[in-house]
Formats: sequence, structure tokens, C-alpha cells
Amino acid sequence: MQKELVDKMCLLEGAEAGYATASGMSAIFASFMALLKTGDHILSSSSIFGSTHTMLSKILPKYGIHHTYADVNQPKLWESLIQENTKMIFVETPSNPGLDIIDLAWLGKLASKHNLILNVDNCFATPFIQRPIEFGAHLVTHSATKYIDGQGRVLGGLVLGKADLIKEIYAFCRSTGPAISPFNAWTLSKSLETLSIRMERHSSNAYALATFLEKQSDIMRVRYPFLPSHPQFEIAKKQMSLGGGIVTFEIEGGIERGRRFLDALQMCSLTANLGDTRTIATHPASTTHAKLTEQERLAVGITPGLVRISVGLEHVKDIIKDIERALLKSR
Repeated sequence: MQKELVDKMCLLEGAEAGYATASGMSAIFASFMALLKTGDHILSSSSIFGSTHTMLSKILPKYGIHHTYADVNQPKLWESLIQENTKMIFVETPSNPGLDIIDLAWLGKLASKHNLILNVDNCFATPFIQRPIEFGAHLVTHSATKYIDGQGRVLGGLVLGKADLIKEIYAFCRSTGPAISPFNAWTLSKSLETLSIRMERHSSNAYALATFLEKQSDIMRVRYPFLPSHPQFEIAKKQMSLGGGIVTFEIEGGIERGRRFLDALQMCSLTANLGDTRTIATHPASTTHAKLTEQERLAVGITPGLVRISVGLEHVKDIIKDIERALLKSR
């Protein structure tokens, strides 16, 4: 069943080969450990998932693998951060949870110029919305637990890309054991049959919610890739076919107002997961990115009052009504 899942994902991503792992984090870990050695360096975007940050800052240094963070909003500085021992560039786009967008065509050229492996976490977009390999990525990673499954049922991860790189990743995983279970692989393979229709609905609902939130006087900031107000709107339109299913916003009133808002939600679920059929509200500062320091969170736009909404497949009017009611009740 793993082969069926991988073969489908390779077709969707335009990859030569792939490997399915037990979770998204095991996929990212394998993509690092199989291809890097003591003394190597990773250039990473600073806007990444909290567990990936922990991996880069606390786990990989134990093996002599170090990193430097680059600011998504200062692309002109990236090349100056490449060192003699840099072997890989790692990015998320859109990022979790700030929805920063990185110009993949520009990054692909930068990686090619310096003979670096470009490793892109494509979890938020999925291959239906964005195909990083077309822009020069050598590897694409996924937490298949999210949109690839799409119904909150199973865990899984994927690494896809160049055959010679996947050969090394396969050998690493074969010896260390982070393989996906046959049942989870079958479930994810079946889920791909509805990926396109799900991502279309997620995206249309998310755009409607983001547009609604921009009109609310007590919302200080709304982020959604296909809103013209997004700082990388033009890049998003160039490399993404849809805006995806994630919306983030900051409520006026800080963390206390944010807590009241979350407590007032009735239909939306409260969890750190995303990509489910149901709409999910998350407070990143206390969940997905809680292991970062406050300074580290603020540096990537994770303020105390930031809320991430994984917009589900319910009727969009019901989603907006629940969030509007919670905003009113939390004032």
C-alpha cells in the first residue's frame, strides 16, 4: 500500500521517487538525517513549524548539523547567509502559522547557483495548489496527517523528489524504522481521490472568511495568501492556483480576548491539528509554537492574540456565523 500512495503522490508532485513515513515530522527528520552529516549547515526560513524549529535548534546540533535562519521578508540577504558548508535550503510556503509566501522560482535559482538541495514543506498547499518541483525544488515533504488525509483519521508523512536523493532517504528509513503502516497508507491513498474537490472547497470557504474578517473593526490583522492585502500576494498568485484553507488573524485585546473568543466558539473545533473536514481554531502561541521563546514567536509574527483557523468544508455561512458570534461574545 505504501507504493500505491507514493506512486500517486509522485504523479501529483511531479517527483521521480518518494517514501512514506509514519508522520510528517519523521519525513522532515529523514530528509535531513539521510542527506546531511556532521559539519553540514542548513539555511532555513525563520517561519517554520514549532517542531521543525526544535529539530533544527536542539536535535540536529547534537549530530554536528547547524542552521541559520533567513527572514522571508528580506530575500536579498539570503545569499549572504550561505556558508561554505551549507548543503540544504529548507522552507515552508505558505508557512505555519504566519502564511508567509516564498518565491519558489527565485529560491530554485539560488539553490541551483550554489549547488544546494532545496527542500520544501508543501503541507499547507498540497500538490493540487502548488508544485514546488516545477520551480526547482529537489525534495518536497508533507505531513500527510493534514490535507492529504483531510478527515483527521490517520498519521502519515511523505518525502518526494529526485531519485538519487530518495535512494539515500529510503536507505536511512529502512534501517531506522519510521515507515508508515499499511492501513494508514491505504487510508491516505483513498483520501487522494477527493483531494481536488476538498481543496477547492477549503479555499473558497477560507477566502470568504478572510474577506469577512477584514471588514471587522476589532480585527487588527488578517493573513490569507489570496487577499490583495497580503504582502506576498503577487508571488502567491504566481505559484499557487488557490489560496488554501488556512486563515490567520489577530484580535484586538491580546491573549485574554483571544481566549474569550476561542471559548465562545460553538461549531468550530479547538485543537492544534489542521486540514480536517471540520473548521478548527488554534492558538499558536500556546500550542503549535509553545516551545519557542516569546522573542522567537514575535520575530515570525506569532503574537499572543494570533488565531489560526483551518477552514473546513461546512457551509461557509455557518462558519462565518460561528466566528462572528464568538467575536461579539468575547468583546
